[in-house]
Amino acid sequence: MPTLAKPAPQAIVIFGASGDLTARKLAPALYNLFEQDLLPDDFAIVGYSRSPMSDEEFQASIKKAIEANSRCKITPRWSEFARRLRYVPGDYFLQDCMHHLSVELKKVDEELGTAGGRLFYCATPPETFPEIGKRIGEAGLAEGSRIVVEKPFGSDGASAIELNRVLHEVFDEKQIFRIDHYLGKETVQNIMVFRFSNGMFEPIWDRRYISSVQIDVAEDLGIGSRGAFYEGAGAVRDIVQNHMMQLLAILAMEPPASFDAESIRDEKVKLLKAISPIDPGDVVRGQYQKGEIEGEQVLGYRQEPKVDPDSITETFIALKLYIENWRWARVPIFLRTGKRLPERTTTITVVFHDAPHLLFDQSGMQRPEPNHITIRVQPNEGIALTFDAKVPGPEMTVAPVEMEFSYDESFMTEPGEAYERLIHDVMHGDATLFTRADEIEHSWTIVEPLLHRTPPDFYPAGSWGPEKAEELVSPGCWYVR
Repeated sequence: MPTLAKPAPQAIVIFGASGDLTARKLAPALYNLFEQDLLPDDFAIVGYSRSPMSDEEFQASIKKAIEANSRCKITPRWSEFARRLRYVPGDYFLQDCMHHLSVELKKVDEELGTAGGRLFYCATPPETFPEIGKRIGEAGLAEGSRIVVEKPFGSDGASAIELNRVLHEVFDEKQIFRIDHYLGKETVQNIMVFRFSNGMFEPIWDRRYISSVQIDVAEDLGIGSRGAFYEGAGAVRDIVQNHMMQLLAILAMEPPASFDAESIRDEKVKLLKAISPIDPGDVVRGQYQKGEIEGEQVLGYRQEPKVDPDSITETFIALKLYIENWRWARVPIFLRTGKRLPERTTTITVVFHDAPHLLFDQSGMQRPEPNHITIRVQPNEGIALTFDAKVPGPEMTVAPVEMEFSYDESFMTEPGEAYERLIHDVMHGDATLFTRADEIEHSWTIVEPLLHRTPPDFYPAGSWGPEKAEELVSPGCWYVR
C-alpha cells in the first residue's frame, strides 16, 4: 500500500474541467492534497474542455468550487496553488485536436518544473473516453503517462470490452486507472484490515459460521436532473455493476499473497469468476412512485423531468446470488439498492448462524436477533458487532447489545474524501484501489442478464422498496432493515 510520500513532479490534466465532477470533487480533492503537502513539489493542473476560458477565469472558477465544496478552507497559500492552474480550450473528437495541449504541457514543464510527468483525468461523459485516448496518442503524450477513467466502464459487456481494446491501443494496462470512488472510502479499505489483521475474524469468515450476507446501497434522493442519464442506466448500471460488485469482491475474496496491487486484484477476479449465474426468480426490480420523505411530498419516477411517462427503468433492485467456492458455498448473498428509500446509507451486514443449541429455548423466551457485524461505508463510517447479553434484573431476559467502532470517536478525526486518496494513489502509480480490465469484464458477465428489463414492482417513495424484496430474503434468513 502507498506511503504518504510526495509524488514525483507531474502535470495533472483534467478533461471536462468546466464540468460538475471537477467542481464538486476533483478541485476540492486537489486543493486538500495541496494543503496537506501531498502534491508534488513541482506540479501543474491544466484544465481542458470545450468552454472558452482564460487562465484567470479558470483560476476563479476553481476557487469558487473549492469554497463551495472543500473540507479545507482557502488559506493564504491559495496564490501558490492558483499560479499552477492553467487552461486549454479544445475538442475531443477532431483529429489532432490536442496538439495545442502538447505545446502547453511543454511550456508548463519549463515554467513549473513538471519534468514531463503526465496524469490525464477523464471527468467527461463516457462516450468521450475512447476519443480522448486516441487524441492523447495522436499528440504523442501517452508514453510514461497515466489516464484515469470514471465509471461507467461501458454500458454492457461488449462495450466494456471495446473500451478496453481502444484504451489498450494507446496505453498499457498499468497506465490505466479505472476509478470507483467507493474504493477510496476508509471503511472499504478497512474491510481488508478487519479481515486479515485480526485473528478472531478470519477463521470464522466462511460458510461454517456465516449464514448470509446483505449489502445495501440506499439513497433517499430521487434522480433530480439526471432523468435522461438514468433512463439509460437504471440501478443495475448505476450501482450494481460497479460499487456493489467491488464491495462484494473485497468482502469475500481469499487472502492475497501480499498487499500489492496485482495480488489483491487477482483475488478479486477469482471471486467474481466464482459467482454463479443469477436465477431470474431471485431478482426483484422496483420503481418509486410518489410518496413522502421526511415530511415532504416527492414525485414518482415517471413524473421526474426527462423521464418516459411509461418508463420501466428500475430505480430499485434486490437480488440473491451465490459464490460457488469452498469458503462461501450455499451462503446466500443479498444485494439491495434503490432511490427514494427512507435514508441514505451504505452498509454491509454479515449474519452468523445461531448457536447450535440455544439453552434458553425451553424458557419460552423470544429468540433474539442473530449475531451480526455491520460495516457502515457511509455515512458515519465504522463497524459494529452485535451479540446477546442478559438484561440486568431478576429475570433471565436476553437482548442484543452492540460494540461499535467509528472513525470520528476512535481516531478523533474525520476520514478524508475518497477522491483525495485515489488521486494521490494515481500520482504514485499505485493501482491497488482501482479496477483492472478483467475485473470490469467479469462483473459485466455477472450482471448483464439483469439488463433485460421487465415491468417493475412499484413502491412508494420513503419505503424500503417492494414487498417482494423482503420475501426474497425472508425464507430462512434474517432481513436487515
